[in-house]
Amino acid sequence: MATQDTRPTRFLIWGGRGWIAGHLEKILKSQGKEVFTTTVRMEDRGAVQAELDKIKPTHVLNCAGCTGRPNVDWCEDHKEETVRSNVIGTLNLSDCCFLAGIHCTVFATGCIYHYDDAHPVGGPGYKETDPANFTGSFYSETKGHVEEIIKYYTNCLILRLRMPVSDDLHPRNFVTKISKYERVVDIPNSNTILADLLPASILMAEHNDTGVYNFTNPGAISHNEVLTLFKEIVRPDFTWRNFTVEEQAKVLKAGRSNCLLDTTKLEKKLSEYNYSVPEVHEAYKRCFERMKAAGVK
Repeated sequence: MATQDTRPTRFLIWGGRGWIAGHLEKILKSQGKEVFTTTVRMEDRGAVQAELDKIKPTHVLNCAGCTGRPNVDWCEDHKEETVRSNVIGTLNLSDCCFLAGIHCTVFATGCIYHYDDAHPVGGPGYKETDPANFTGSFYSETKGHVEEIIKYYTNCLILRLRMPVSDDLHPRNFVTKISKYERVVDIPNSNTILADLLPASILMAEHNDTGVYNFTNPGAISHNEVLTLFKEIVRPDFTWRNFTVEEQAKVLKAGRSNCLLDTTKLEKKLSEYNYSVPEVHEAYKRCFERMKAAGVK
């Protein structure tokens, strides 16, 4: 994307009432940046164009989309609504931004892969160029398809988050979710610690970076490792039980992605800005220490 824009940087966050949007707004304001939020539906082209014309942002941060409530199983029974938001809406907003000369950061998902013979547990991670191979949930299927299209937009930065974690026990926090499950699987996965990655997303947007990036902390961590650290640092009396993926499948409507994402491309790009992201085990330790210091129990 051309970087000749001489206007002062102005951010517009789409999906403005969302969890990640709230974190981004807080960070941007703490940095003294000009930031606006909106809840305009992405699929409403006229309303999107009117909002862009009214706010006149230099950068859009797209945190909107349909993940389903209470979880992605919802998408299995609401396919049209899911497509309208995650496919039509995402494409529409990206296209409107392109036509208006606006950089658009799409907060996407890395839950489009699952371990296979070429990428076994403990083996190499999936790179940005690897085709999606997980269609076990309709949510993931829509996300995999739409990425294949928007990656051709020269104004779009596509960041693949996985199992995002915040420094509190917000209901959307991956740790909150698994700490409340009756039983959990124990498989290594890439995770996104928001305190580490969201400031990086702003850096990349400001530099008008484009293309697809795996947007997680380096490495993989299992559910048991996460909960062990949580017990050691935050909640000493915490207990949990495990079950197998096969047993999990019996109680879920949709499958769940389990995979390691290769973060080499991201780490190389961020090094250009003297920014580094801690390895996932270290990142979790720091996250839980921040929780403890803030009085979270």
